[in-house]
Amino acid sequence: MLHLSPVEILLVEDNPGDIRLLQEAFKEGGLTCRLNITRDGEQAMAYLHQEGPYTQSPRPALILLDLNMPRMDGRELLAEIKSEREFSRIPVMILSTSTDQEDIQKAYELHANCYLPKPSDLDSLVQLSKVIEGFWLNAALLPV
Repeated sequence: MLHLSPVEILLVEDNPGDIRLLQEAFKEGGLTCRLNITRDGEQAMAYLHQEGPYTQSPRPALILLDLNMPRMDGRELLAEIKSEREFSRIPVMILSTSTDQEDIQKAYELHANCYLPKPSDLDSLVQLSKVIEGFWLNAALLPV
């Protein structure tokens, strides 16, 4: 599917190094999307509700979510997103360094759309960004 304007992706990540790596991976991968960044679950909810500094924030087509963050962690945020009718259809991809089976099961119980291990090097992240674009932005039909 060809997008005329960049697809909006909300990245919820507290680690500045991971944010920079993901931004670089998406850029290097040539993705036609815009990464909007919040650093914890509370900021992400303000972004989705267009509150505070996020009054002009675009609605994301996709959310990339880290699990372990301060204030409101990824599990709490995922539960909140999926419980609100307005946001429940936005696909949420967990992007975590944890490969613990309990974390994976809990994420799916909370209705995550997929759970991806977070690569630690740029080349692997570029490949992952291309997989995300290929499936989520080109093959899958996303709700509006």
